[in-house]
Amino acid sequence: MTQPTQGLYQKLIEEAKKQGINRYVVGAVIMKDSKVLLLQRPKDDFMGGIFELPSGKVEDGEDLGTALHREVEEETGLKIKEIKKYLDHFDYESKSGKKTRQFSFVVTMEEPFEIKLEEHDSYVWASKDELQEYPVTDSVKQILSSCWGE
Repeated sequence: MTQPTQGLYQKLIEEAKKQGINRYVVGAVIMKDSKVLLLQRPKDDFMGGIFELPSGKVEDGEDLGTALHREVEEETGLKIKEIKKYLDHFDYESKSGKKTRQFSFVVTMEEPFEIKLEEHDSYVWASKDELQEYPVTDSVKQILSSCWGE
């Protein structure tokens, strides 16, 4: 597995721009004991109640790696040790109606491993077999299937 580079980040953004997508989000696949961390969106929020990967908007002037580090820490209190691998992306329409692309990466975390939620109602560690027990979008399920070797 090779770590994503600045060149890869730029290529991913350029491809999205060519396809008319100008809003970007990064998502982190954080695994522990073959389970993935999923965060539950607040009930009164856009897509309220669904479980999602720790993720968030890429700010102007930020590269994907920097945004991923910042968003994971803001949403979970965890610090990324290493961005291991780029998995894939999916597109969706944001709350404001903008075409958005989420780029998802496998990451490893620094210790201590204490989750502190700021923006979500709860979290779960879900195994491949437990995933259907939670409301998760098909796009996230597809991203996760590559982690579990499907």
